[in-house]
Formats: sequence, C-alpha cells, structure tokens
Amino acid sequence: MKEQLEKIKEEALGQIESSEALERLNEIRVAYLGKKGELTSVLKGMKNVAPEDRPKVGQMVNEVRELIETKLEETRMSLARKAREAQMKAEVIDVTLPARKANAGHRHPNTIALEELERIFVGMGYEVVEGPEIEYDEYNFTKLNIPEGHPAKDEQDTFYINKEIVLRTQTSPVQARTMEKGRLPIRMISPGRVFRSDEVDATHSPSFHQVEGLVIDKNITFADLKGTLAEFARELFGEDTKVKFRPHHFPFTEPSAEMDVSCFKCGGKGCRFCKGTGWIEILGCGMVHPHVFEMCGIDPETYTGFAFGVGLERIALLKYEIDDMRLLYENDIRFLRQF
Repeated sequence: MKEQLEKIKEEALGQIESSEALERLNEIRVAYLGKKGELTSVLKGMKNVAPEDRPKVGQMVNEVRELIETKLEETRMSLARKAREAQMKAEVIDVTLPARKANAGHRHPNTIALEELERIFVGMGYEVVEGPEIEYDEYNFTKLNIPEGHPAKDEQDTFYINKEIVLRTQTSPVQARTMEKGRLPIRMISPGRVFRSDEVDATHSPSFHQVEGLVIDKNITFADLKGTLAEFARELFGEDTKVKFRPHHFPFTEPSAEMDVSCFKCGGKGCRFCKGTGWIEILGCGMVHPHVFEMCGIDPETYTGFAFGVGLERIALLKYEIDDMRLLYENDIRFLRQF
C-alpha cells in the first residue's frame, strides 16, 4: 500500500509540473482526486488492510492528497499569472489616444413632424388611432365609396396581395373601421405607412406616410372643417398663416376641397419656395359622403362630419425646406444630424 501511494504521488506531481495549461490541471485533479480517481480507489481498498494498520494508511492517504492539492493550487496560480501577463502584453492600451465619442441618436425628421401634428390635434381633443397596413379591399376602397372600375383601384397604383387583400393606399380604412364600431361622436386622426405603385423620385415613393383625420357629430358643417384646418395651419406654420380652399373631387367626401396655405417663407408675396404664387398646396378635405355613412352603419340624416388627409413627408419637406424626398430614407448621417 505504501509503495502504491508513493507511486501515485510521484506520477501526480510529475504530471502537474509538466502541465502548461489550466485545463490540464483540472484533468489531473479528476484523475487522482475525483470520485473514480487513484486515491479514491486506494481508500476503497482499506477493507483489505489489517484493522491495526488502517489509521496509519489513512494518514498516508491524506498526506498524499494534501500534497497533490497544494501542488495543484500553486501551479494553477502560476499558470494564471503567466496567462495574465501574456494577455497584458498582447492587449496594450495606448492611454494617449483620444477616447471614443458616444454618438447619441435622435428623432428622424418624419418622427418630429408626426409628433408635431399629433400634439396639435390631441390638443384639439382628437385621439390617435392606428390600423393594419395590410388591408381588405372592402375597407380600402368599397366602404370609402370607391366602386369597382375606379382608377384608384388600378393595379398600376395599388399593390394587390390577392383580389380581396391589398397594401393600404391610404389610412382612411382606419376611419371606416372606427365608424363601424358605432361609438359616436368621433374625433380622430389616423397616422401610418401607406403604399402605392409609384416610381421613386424627388417627390414620390412606393412607401410613404399619411395622417388622415375624421370628425363625426350632430350639426357638423363645412365651417367647422375650415376653422379646424385654419387653426391647424397656424399652429404648424405660424400665427400669420392664411388658408385657401379650392373645389376638388374625392369619392370619400362631398363637397370636397384642396387646401392651400400662404407661403411661410415670403408671407404670400411670392418666392422660389412657393413658385411665385404665394400659396402652397397642403392637404385634401371635405364633408363625409352620405353613402359612406350608410355603408358604415351611421344615419346620414342625424350625423354629419368632415375628413382630411395630409402627407407626412410633404409636411417634413415643407417645414424643414428639404427639396428631395429621397433624403428622408437614405440614412445619410450628414443629412439626419441637421435635425
């Protein structure tokens, strides 16, 4: 037994001294001190040792165990120190170099414009309602008084997933869904991404954003529409802003109009920004068509309302004097950091 313990001690110490990696030390610990290790096997054989010799043999086993454990710990610390020194040499830090700047991001110009519009309308008692970007043809067209064969439904203008499902071409479907719920009166805006099959240029994109509004209540008139949008224009472009309404046609509304605002660069005198006219087209609007009310389950004899829609990118382009819509989506930090 003594010879066996001496052999185990010499083999273990020899392997420890020749170790060059911390992983190897762990393997040695398991091989000699683990549950199935060499020393454990010796202890299991104590039943074959004479009773009077067992205390002496047990003491010898413990001495060998302590010696191996001490040597393992010393070698572990030595190897760890050498590894740390090698790491420090390989990862030299030049403390004279300038520190890296933490570049903080900020809101996109589209987001700034949207938050400004929401602030204005929420301040007038409107709620913000969102809806799905993938929409049924029924809500995107039919319930908005756009019948079969209407030019707006042409595949050249609309992305069709199948005959019944499209990528929404405006956020008006959110208004139709809200009207269907029948909770009146309604004062809402519906911002969101919309899709149309347009070529990409300075003023067009197949994906852009709209903010559409809807008001429904008893005794709502065109005067309410004009007053609301005039206040919106003054809040957005300045107190001296004037508005002008021109007759137009939209299937969703009757009567319908397009609204211009006086040029906030020249005050209406005429400049390059407004192309010398003194006015800038800003949005479309009108009184909700009675047939739209009927299709959404609202009595047109009791309720009236108005709707309007404005392109979010157009607001951003005008407000920040950007001359190319593509700049909003190119992620050029030289452009975006200006905001």
